[in-house]
Amino acid sequence: MQELLVYAILLNEELVTENEYRKLLDELFLNNPEDDDLLYLEWETDIKKAAVYVRTNMDYLNLNTEWFGRKLMGKLKEVYANCLDIKGFANRMYSLWENLPGNIRNIEPFLTLCYADDPLSWGDEEQTRNMYEHMLNYYE
Repeated sequence: MQELLVYAILLNEELVTENEYRKLLDELFLNNPEDDDLLYLEWETDIKKAAVYVRTNMDYLNLNTEWFGRKLMGKLKEVYANCLDIKGFANRMYSLWENLPGNIRNIEPFLTLCYADDPLSWGDEEQTRNMYEHMLNYYE
């Protein structure tokens, strides 16, 4: 469910598509057809309800922060590589930070999502990009 959590959070910010989520879900279900959560999600046609289900049924106390971070940063790298507007990217990253689980929101590299856009307010795009790139490469 951890990987689905990454996608549920990214779906909320429209950083992955419903098709990407469904493809991942299908793959996970085929590998583990006895999982009741995955079965429920396979039958749920409303993507918003599915995302809420993932978020509310996740065991946050046993969330593997490093694994989650690697997956999240991997997907964000793809978004960043295709980003033409750093200000738009920054707005989405702050909103993404607000939607992260509370137990990881205030640790690095996730905390960077909260403040990396600050230098944009005085026109320092380079500093913002440096912070995002450091965050995206945190696990390498």
